[in-house]
Amino acid sequence: MASLLALGAALCWGAGDFLGGLATRRLAVLTVLAVSQAVGLAGVVLWVAVARDPVPGIAELLPAVLAGVSGLVGLGALYRGLAIGAMGIVAPISAASPLVPLAVDATHGLVPGPVQWLGVAFVLAGIAALALEPAGTGARVASGVGLALIAALGFGLFFVGLDAGADESAPWAVLAARAASVAYPWCHAGRASRQPTSSSPAPGTPSGNGLSPVNPMNSPVESSSTPMALSARASSTMPDLSETLSSALRILTL
Repeated sequence: MASLLALGAALCWGAGDFLGGLATRRLAVLTVLAVSQAVGLAGVVLWVAVARDPVPGIAELLPAVLAGVSGLVGLGALYRGLAIGAMGIVAPISAASPLVPLAVDATHGLVPGPVQWLGVAFVLAGIAALALEPAGTGARVASGVGLALIAALGFGLFFVGLDAGADESAPWAVLAARAASVAYPWCHAGRASRQPTSSSPAPGTPSGNGLSPVNPMNSPVESSSTPMALSARASSTMPDLSETLSSALRILTL
């Protein structure tokens, strides 16, 4: 059952990341995060109301809050990476996030077996192969690789924190994580809305829409720009689903 739920989460999350990646080619990353996380929060509130679980203590929910912050960083890095780099490079690298909960499990005595270590070696080799692209007589790091690695780390820490915070109540843990991920983009949007607008902002100052052009998280990119570990591994297929959806969309538009 856990594997089926994880695969279902991968399907939903992959579709969301694909659509979010498309949106960040036209809108600022923080704008996409603010809207998408708020919509998700509404759904989680409904889940909590239906479940009627008792409210856990602050100490029990703190790991989930930290998970939400990590997840927000991961999503921001992924969306920005998809906006400036190739989806076929950024998405698979960000799918290396299960290495983080795998390492955490290892510190608790759940050491991977030989086949799992072989899988880890393949993941690392795949990252190295995707990260480098031909450049004249040599090779260079592809655009968005650094952001994809940050996304992988953020998603991995999200799985770890959510697992630790869901011991008392899964709905409340998800609510705490989502509330934490909603707070920053909406606070930023509120602060930006109070800033005076200008028709021709100076370099390095907030632009007319309250977004700083020197902050890559705020800059939309033109469309021409290029156990716990088990569930995490299944959910990490979400970037691969994003790549599949992207290919299907290109075929349909031919």
